[in-house]
Amino acid sequence: MSTVPAVVVAAPTSGSGKTTVATGLIGALRAAGHRVAPFKIGPDFIDPGYHALAAGRPGRNLDPVLVGEDLIVPLFRHGTRDADIAVVEGVMGLFDGRIDERFTVPARGSTAQVAQRLGAPVVLVVDGRGQSQTLAAVLHGFTTFHQGVRIGGVILNRVGSPRHEQVLRQACEAVGVPVLGAVPRRDELSVPSRHLGLVTATEHGEQARAAVAAMADLVARHVDVAAVRAVAASAAPGRAWSPEQAVGEGVGGRPVVALASGPAFTFGYAEHAELLGAAGADVVTFDPMSDVLPERTAALVLPGGFPEQYPDQLSGNEVLHGQIRQLAARGAPVHAECGGLTYLMSDLEGHPMCGVIAGSARFTPRLTLGYRDAVAAADSPLHCAGQRVTGHEFHRTTVDFAETVQPAWLMRESGAAGEGAIRGGVHASYLHTHPAAHPGAVRRFVEHAFTKLGR
Repeated sequence: MSTVPAVVVAAPTSGSGKTTVATGLIGALRAAGHRVAPFKIGPDFIDPGYHALAAGRPGRNLDPVLVGEDLIVPLFRHGTRDADIAVVEGVMGLFDGRIDERFTVPARGSTAQVAQRLGAPVVLVVDGRGQSQTLAAVLHGFTTFHQGVRIGGVILNRVGSPRHEQVLRQACEAVGVPVLGAVPRRDELSVPSRHLGLVTATEHGEQARAAVAAMADLVARHVDVAAVRAVAASAAPGRAWSPEQAVGEGVGGRPVVALASGPAFTFGYAEHAELLGAAGADVVTFDPMSDVLPERTAALVLPGGFPEQYPDQLSGNEVLHGQIRQLAARGAPVHAECGGLTYLMSDLEGHPMCGVIAGSARFTPRLTLGYRDAVAAADSPLHCAGQRVTGHEFHRTTVDFAETVQPAWLMRESGAAGEGAIRGGVHASYLHTHPAAHPGAVRRFVEHAFTKLGR
């Protein structure tokens, strides 16, 4: 089976406008009649939501640190089924990745590593502010630094005037890099931000849809979309990832796994629900701000998100709190990550929550962010003790447990200190992991759900 052509949208630095250009390019290609598969490199949960609005299909992540380099091509091929082009948004600067003890090129988890693995060209988004002829030197460096990465063209962003565009185009021509577009400065396209970055597309609602439409229109008017399509390519042989093959034969009984969604719980990977379904579960989404648990719920997944932004709505749903306490009390598997952990606590910033785990969650002035290597500290419905994982933390809250708890993880970066909590069938932690890297954990979770049917 041939590989779907792709472009990797990258930049020299963060803040160059990758998300605006990538999202706009996805929308413009879709408007031109293409079936676009959108991807984001790295663990980011927020950008894929905007990609999904632009593409009309789920945004997916490609993160070699979380899933391993060997899964990048299979996950790409899985995500590009029924598509005729893929747009892959990079992370940070082109060559930036996980910081290891030794300097390596390309760095693990970098945009360059994924582009090389996919055999896809890089479209470099360059912020034109504050530079003119110097751009030639910048591009010379990027085109010659690593031979495994091919720069297919440049999109000039935040161009100040026709004269400015002319000088920047001359700089690109001097080093032989094609200019695929020149986007003027447009302050009104900014998307609201908060303590962890952009506001999620689900929360931003109609304004998010309007912003995505404006991005698509901007790119359609100022980027040669046909030229981008002509540049697109990939050389990624191999089989597509399959959730069915990953988990093996599904368990019987079709246990219902309730998956929290809605504005407060948006941090999840598309492959998670696919794996749960392949493992034999009926996955039913619900909004904890207004819904009760689905009928016959045998297990619960509480992903991350921004519950701290909706304390009144979440706190007011006391019926759901009681249902979740009862579910946990009978030993049903409950998987909570980050925001899901804070929701299970007795209170969040003084607002009563589920009370499954005694203690409080509160804001801190410090952003906790980065990859983590961890070991499962005890058996749980997800992992056997000793299982090693690589995950990601991304939060400004902390939890204070009111009683001694069994940690969920031992974290290498903090000297094997315990993190999170295991209580009965509950596994709650700040650590985000990618389910495609641990399909056995998903199957184990569904198996535990099956054992709770009818109880």
